[in-house]
Amino acid sequence: MMPHDVFHFGKRTALITGGSRNIGLAIAARFAQAGMQVAILGSSADHLAEALAALAQDGHTATAWTCDISDISSLAPVLGQIHARHGSIDVLVNCAGLLDLSTVEDTAEETWDAVLDVNLKGTFFVTQKCLPYLKTGTAPRIINISSNAGRMGGYANGMSYTASKGGMISLTYGLARKLAPHGITVNCIAPGTIESDMSRRRDPTTQQQLLEKFPLGRIGSADEVAAAACYFASLESGFTTGAVLDVNGGMFMG
Repeated sequence: MMPHDVFHFGKRTALITGGSRNIGLAIAARFAQAGMQVAILGSSADHLAEALAALAQDGHTATAWTCDISDISSLAPVLGQIHARHGSIDVLVNCAGLLDLSTVEDTAEETWDAVLDVNLKGTFFVTQKCLPYLKTGTAPRIINISSNAGRMGGYANGMSYTASKGGMISLTYGLARKLAPHGITVNCIAPGTIESDMSRRRDPTTQQQLLEKFPLGRIGSADEVAAAACYFASLESGFTTGAVLDVNGGMFMG
């Protein structure tokens, strides 16, 4: 007897911003493994090339597109090219993000603007420019990758990061209501500290202090966040919208 798959994805196309590393790359690998077409968007051509090589090593294929999502004028052309290449954009994962570790007293205006421009403004305008494709897509989904910091303020991150990730959660709620008439679901994942380039930027003392706050006694993996994204992207999740799924080892229980 053939095993029964819990989730189904169909021959759909997923676009993942920030898809060249860490959580974004893990989501790309899971989606490709599930049989979806995958397009990853990133600001570094080198990181995108490394991501494609890593995916190929595991037998997966994807397309890679260089774009700075804080440059709003660049979005429509590249999204049009992705749609032309794949024939559809059915799932959008907003994963691109910058981390700020500044103290309240030392946060510079330039840091605040840079983080909000990518994490919040970029997320909204990528979504806006994708809407013509999502509205004609199959079982269209938007999945925002926020953070535990957006749920309860965080511990070791700067306030621009907290504000941007809290904004992503509010944006999820608002978009879920506005886009429901089009059959587009909008959901959010709020990870706690995940093993990544971001987490490794923290000094060892801070890392240990954070670790002690997790009831499960460890930090998470990118693959665990990717597993949550699989539910939101699946055909079976069609009655779930405006939800925030906490993948944080019990640090926040809302």
